[in-house]
Amino acid sequence: MAKCKYSYLITGFSGFVSRYFVEYLEQTQEKANIFGIDAVEPSFNLRLCGNINVKFSRVDLLDKNSVKEAILKFHPDFILHLASFSSVAFSWQKPIASFNNNTNIFLNLLEAVREAGIKCRVLSVGSSEEYGIVKNTDLPLFESARLNPISPYAVARVSQELFSKIYVDGYGLDIIMTRSFNHIGPRQKEDFVISSFARQMAEIKKKNRGKGVLRVGNLKIVRDFLDVRDVVRAYYLLLRGGKNGEIYNVCSGRGVALKEVVYFIADYFKIKVELKMDQSLVRPNDNPVIIGNNIKIKNELGWQPELPLEKSIADICDYWMGRQAGNDRLELYNPRRHMQYYHGKS
Repeated sequence: MAKCKYSYLITGFSGFVSRYFVEYLEQTQEKANIFGIDAVEPSFNLRLCGNINVKFSRVDLLDKNSVKEAILKFHPDFILHLASFSSVAFSWQKPIASFNNNTNIFLNLLEAVREAGIKCRVLSVGSSEEYGIVKNTDLPLFESARLNPISPYAVARVSQELFSKIYVDGYGLDIIMTRSFNHIGPRQKEDFVISSFARQMAEIKKKNRGKGVLRVGNLKIVRDFLDVRDVVRAYYLLLRGGKNGEIYNVCSGRGVALKEVVYFIADYFKIKVELKMDQSLVRPNDNPVIIGNNIKIKNELGWQPELPLEKSIADICDYWMGRQAGNDRLELYNPRRHMQYYHGKS
């Protein structure tokens, strides 16, 4: 292997987004070192990649000394901070755990970088939930929009962003911030709405002869969904070319009601479903509409979404049908065989 040019430390390495970022780096054919840290072991095969060196270590990110030791050992050029309790629903169930985890692990990371004196760029991944409930006249949302967090998760994300600004202005750290809108894709946990719909309807198609009951929450809400493969491409460009201290929306710029998603999936599977409201899936306070404006990242970095929502949902449906058939689809998106996804080709 040729000499590696850059090194990336990824927190939350065992999660949904991290794996796609690793696959994207593999497809760039950049000779890179990756050091992944997480509280749990990754379920994917680290030996799939040929262009990059990947190592993993179990690290408790709430333990500042362990985080600092990992950073001193690896000396990263870039840190992609993905570790979080990313479920809004979980934050309503466990607000203290959600806030403490999401805020304290980020503080530990920044303090470790500061105390170690290492010059590296940090990508702080935030959320569209920071915007809260907005007026229709404010849509699509620019980065300059007023923040109005309305869930424990959203408050933690705003806090993370404020800490980022403090460490940029007060300590001179190099930090780029995102407000990432709802991202989706194959392999996402069924805790997330589109993955949940697809899993349920794949089961209906296989076991109930194409008819069944679909458990749903509030289907009137409108969200801006973006394919995870477009998300990781944005993160890569931000790490390499974003402006220090700046905030970037990572979004599609298109809003879709959840009811439309349900109809699309049912039509894709060619099934009929009866919708049953499940109050446990309804949040105490929810944003009716969230749609972002992505002109800033487009203009500054030349990024734009390449995978349409319909393609993303179809891929999610195929993933869950594979699982219903008893296949372990976790290796379906071998980057060497599916590089077309990273270039918007299908």
